[in-house]
Amino acid sequence: MKFGGLFVSGACDNHPRQRKGNMENAEQGDECSQRTPDHDESQLIERLHKGCAKLKHEVHKVIVGQEEVIDSMLCCMLAGGHCIVQGVPGLAKTLTVRSVADATSMVFNRIQFTPDLMPSDITGADIIQRDPQSKQRRYEFVKGPIFANVVLADEINRTPPKTQAALLQAMQEREVTISGRTFKLEEPFFVLATQNPIEQEGTYPLPEAALDRFMFMVYIDYPTAKEEHLVVKQTTTGRQNLIKSVLGRNDMILFQEVVRMAPVSDVVIAYCIRLARATRPTSRSATPIVKKYLKWGAGPRAGQFMTLGAKARALIHGRITPSFDDVRAICKLVLRHRIIPNFNAEADGVSVEAILSDLIEQVPLPK
Repeated sequence: MKFGGLFVSGACDNHPRQRKGNMENAEQGDECSQRTPDHDESQLIERLHKGCAKLKHEVHKVIVGQEEVIDSMLCCMLAGGHCIVQGVPGLAKTLTVRSVADATSMVFNRIQFTPDLMPSDITGADIIQRDPQSKQRRYEFVKGPIFANVVLADEINRTPPKTQAALLQAMQEREVTISGRTFKLEEPFFVLATQNPIEQEGTYPLPEAALDRFMFMVYIDYPTAKEEHLVVKQTTTGRQNLIKSVLGRNDMILFQEVVRMAPVSDVVIAYCIRLARATRPTSRSATPIVKKYLKWGAGPRAGQFMTLGAKARALIHGRITPSFDDVRAICKLVLRHRIIPNFNAEADGVSVEAILSDLIEQVPLPK
């Protein structure tokens, strides 16, 4: 079947990004057996749209509000990226990620980052085991929590850089190397890291190069008064809402390929590039606010992620190709952790959000 000028196979069994592993318990809910190669692009888009709607419906059984946060996480997952979330404790960051994993039949692991966490606590380690037959001792690799489909890196800035690097290598390469042996990670693989913006004592802030590997940075704010009333009401009773699996792991793999192969016009790509280049103070296309208040701007990866994010958002809403509105909707998510304000911004009290809002208003649309 052709999709945007490229061929998309309808059968998950022959999917190029699928890898065999030991996660058979994540296969329930797969609908690959019902998929045939004659699915046209409208059926695939409809399936993705309905699947995402069902997933959000299941997540909202336990999560009140946070519509934009859930949409951003889902958009990031479909685009094959990773997400970093910043918010104060108690705003259901962990529960949201766990709910998304449960609704998609994916293996979920949580890693609580602490100052004494070691890289082997994330990736796994070789341990000495005694062979029951030969009675000889041998090394056996025990996989760490990174071997999952959805990994929550809670308070990632609480651990030293060497431990952060172990997670970041797995994010970038989708593999783990231990004692000269390389272990591939199961697809799909999605990392959601959290940071607490309040306490910064004893933390190890992620360097800019590490932050650049995250596709989105999502801010979680306090719920509204009505939403908070519902949260308290639902969580102080004996009733529990159970989440059903509505999508399979292989469905998510296929949806990621659909996002990659979805068509996008050159003018939308040009707009993504304009926005990224306009954040660089030395660029001719930089806005006056950028030249005054920014020290460094976003690199080429920002344009790539804006394009992928816009395509994923369009498909979630049932459209085959993204528009300028899709780019504007995800622009701040991509750029807010890729720009570095200077001293003037701090002295004048100008925030990153204000700079990006002005950027979106000032950068003209391509003709």
